[in-house]
Amino acid sequence: MTSASSKSKSKKSADTSASAKQTAGGMRPRILVLHGPNLNLLGTREPEIYGRTTLADIHESMESQARAANVQLESFQSNHEGGLIDRVQAARDEGVDFIIINPGGYTHTSVALRDAFAAVQIPFIEVHLSNVHAREAFRRHSYFSDIAVGVICGLGASGYKLALDYALNRLLAR
Repeated sequence: MTSASSKSKSKKSADTSASAKQTAGGMRPRILVLHGPNLNLLGTREPEIYGRTTLADIHESMESQARAANVQLESFQSNHEGGLIDRVQAARDEGVDFIIINPGGYTHTSVALRDAFAAVQIPFIEVHLSNVHAREAFRRHSYFSDIAVGVICGLGASGYKLALDYALNRLLAR
């Protein structure tokens, strides 16, 4: 799993776009999974709300699922809005085909991160572990939902699997 403090290996030339990526079996789609602030504390942070599954557990499960489908998967977590924005912008140049994001608290506050998604025009699914509609009123508004392909909330760590299932079906059906 990549962290905000590590440098992205995203200095690839334009020929690494989705159409130029080749493996022995053909094109290999790329999916980026983004995790916003405090998600690095999963498993110990308010387990009655977010469960006991860690971020590493989620990534391991998703990586296994992606590997079985011959799809590249990268995970990135940051507690910093700018780090997430930089990663979304880099995704376009890297030829990322789909993004799954749990924006965490930035769901309700980050116009800048929303603008990054609008700018790169990479399809994405918004995921939330808890049912944000059954929580505090401020959590019911998302700056991302109206431009997302879909939103999954309240299903715990299973929401990531469902989002990945959808992304795989969409990318492999091309």
